[in-house]
Order: sequence, then C-alpha cells, then structure tokens
Amino acid sequence: MNHNAPPSAPSRRLRRSVLLGMAVLGVASAAFVVRRPLMMSAPMCMAGRWHGCFDTFNGVVLMTLVALPVAALVVWALARRRRALGSRTAWRWSLAEVGMVHGTVPFLWLTMMPGAGAGTVPGRVSLIPLRDLVTMGPVGIFGNLLGFAALGFFAPMRFAALASVPRILALGAGCSALVETAQYVLRLDRVSSVDDVLVNTAGAVLAALASRRWWRTAAQAPSDQPLPTPARAG
Repeated sequence: MNHNAPPSAPSRRLRRSVLLGMAVLGVASAAFVVRRPLMMSAPMCMAGRWHGCFDTFNGVVLMTLVALPVAALVVWALARRRRALGSRTAWRWSLAEVGMVHGTVPFLWLTMMPGAGAGTVPGRVSLIPLRDLVTMGPVGIFGNLLGFAALGFFAPMRFAALASVPRILALGAGCSALVETAQYVLRLDRVSSVDDVLVNTAGAVLAALASRRWWRTAAQAPSDQPLPTPARAG
C-alpha cells in the first residue's frame, strides 16, 4: 500500500465538512457563553447608536458575530469570481483574505478604543518584560493572544512570502509594536506595554502553527495560475 498517496476527493470533502462543523460549533458555543453580556448592547446596536455599541467591548463583539454571515457571503463571492477566472486557489485565498480582515479589525478596534482620560492623560510605557502579565489576568492574556491570531493563521495561507514561523513572528511583533506606539502617540489613556507585544506575537505564532498544515501545502502548490484547458479530441 502506498501511504504517501494523496487523499481521495471524498475524504477531502469529509475533512472540510468536519472542520466547518467544528468552526460553527465553536462560534455557537462562544456566542452561548457570552449571550447575556452581548444582549446588553443589542438595543444600542440595533438602534444604530455609536455610544453603547461601538464604544464598548460587548457591542464590538456582538457586531463581529452578527457580521459573520456577511463575511461568509464575501468569501463565496470572491471564490466564485476567482473560480470563473480559472484560479486553483480560489477558496483558500478568499477565505484567508476575509479571515484576516474579519478576525483582526475588531481586536484592533478594541485595542485602539480610547479610555476615559484620552487626550489629557500623558502616554504611559511599560518596558519591563513579564511585569504586566500579572495585572492582565486570564481574560486579558487570552484577549491579547487573539489580537493577531487571525493574521497569523491566515496570512501564510494567502502570502507565500510569509509561509514560515520566523516571518509570522516578525509580522506579529511588528504589527503589535505599531499598535502600542500608536496608543502612546495618540494618548489614548492606555499603557503601551512590552508584554502586550510579547503576548500578541505569541498568539500570532501559535495560530500560524495551528494552520501550518494548510499553508505548507499552499507554499508547495503552484501559484494562482489558471486551470489547464482540456485538449480537444482531434
């Protein structure tokens, strides 16, 4: 038996169905756990009010979940267009592009959300590693791990130049450092901490390792070239 033979089409479809089911189950479970705090912001969001919706953690998370069907529709539209052009990586690239945006922008929004003393309180910096981890708490650490997790997960699937752990580490560290610098320069009443950079980078790397099976396959596959046209019978 050839153990190195590529998986058949039914097994690939089954694997994709299982992964999709796990993703839907995970989102549904998360929504069930946080349903009560999210419903507190629902009236403000439904009324289209900025205050109470887009300037609160619960409101941003609620709108991110609500926008999931729209993100899925965008993935389908992009993939359909690419398939029409003969792309081999239509679904992979479309999912990666939408996943990077939809999974990163909400966390950037929360990170850049100004505090009560924004504009009046001078910028604060914490450059001692591991000192702020205690004050973060489990929720803060988990949130920072998710900050650039979508970027680390999907970026190497979309861009072959980023398909390596050291490059994702550099990407996560660079993006996190830019965010912390912006917090300090804009005086958002937040502490620009080196621990935030470390945890954000760790989240991006862990997410890249989780998707390594797919982006290593994408890196070895041909680039986004049109599908070959079958030859006519002569």
